[in-house]
Amino acid sequence: MYPSRLPCCTSLLSCCLAILLLSAPTFAIKFTLQSSRFPPAKCIWNTVHENTLVIVTANVGPGDKQRVDVEIVDNSATRNQYLHKRDINGETRLAITTHAEGDVGVCFRNYLDGDVPDKERLKYSRVIDLDVDIGADAVDYNAIANQESLSGLEVEMRKLEGIVQEIVDEMNYLKAREERFSQTNESTLRRVQNFSWFIIFSLLGLGAWQIFHLRAYFKRKYLID
Repeated sequence: MYPSRLPCCTSLLSCCLAILLLSAPTFAIKFTLQSSRFPPAKCIWNTVHENTLVIVTANVGPGDKQRVDVEIVDNSATRNQYLHKRDINGETRLAITTHAEGDVGVCFRNYLDGDVPDKERLKYSRVIDLDVDIGADAVDYNAIANQESLSGLEVEMRKLEGIVQEIVDEMNYLKAREERFSQTNESTLRRVQNFSWFIIFSLLGLGAWQIFHLRAYFKRKYLID
């Protein structure tokens, strides 16, 4: 009886994995990077949580008299610089683990050789194919399966475990963020209320002072008794 349920369980797990993978954080982009003697950085940003594995795969097309450098940074308060690599060619695979919550940027610069005339510099560019895998999607489950001798079902379960853990972490992050916003709103409301009471008492005090001042003035002028 029980062995007959195994294909059904496998199909169910595959369906769940397919649904969860729809939200897996994988980003791919292909663009042309213009060369220059003093090139500006072209950065691709992705939001990443703290202590998250990020795999960057950059495939740089051919190009003479050009040098492409890559740098991975984030926009957190500490402005972490994870790595910097010069003169990448072909397929380059980079792995980092984030240190802080924020956006992680993969930045490219395409340097042009100094012997190229200025009138020809617009002819030089390189095509970059960039893939960014974040979290559970960045884990090489094939290598884990070979190392630990896992079956196909166990690999699927390991993938589901990683994706579910990401969802739980995301929910905890959203919960903490909601609590922080709620505390900020409550603090702002208390300050507004205190300021309103201050304005009311100030107006009452100013009104009372004006009454006594005018009364004393009229008495000095013998306008009232």
